[in-house]
Amino acid sequence: MLNIYPFILETLTELQPLAVQIARRDTDLARQLRRASSSIALNVAEGQYSRGKTRSCRYHNALGSARETLACVEVAQAMGYIREVPSELGPRFDRIIGTLMRLVQ
Repeated sequence: MLNIYPFILETLTELQPLAVQIARRDTDLARQLRRASSSIALNVAEGQYSRGKTRSCRYHNALGSARETLACVEVAQAMGYIREVPSELGPRFDRIIGTLMRLVQ
């Protein structure tokens, strides 16, 4: 198992209160946040047991989903659905995205 996988799950747990808060104002954005964030973990899990180009493809998908998840939170802030992005979220996504970028290279 990749060391980043449990870290991704912890990050998803930390995102849930934000998803609830966003859902009060924009259910579609909250739904998109949930889909994108779960896609990170699901694609990493699938990639761990894939081979060759399929593995790289799964990690690319996870990378795109990680960036999309962060963008959902940023959009929610820009729209005034949340006051600010929690400070610990940036470094968490830097680690996730950085790890995934190394995996796809």
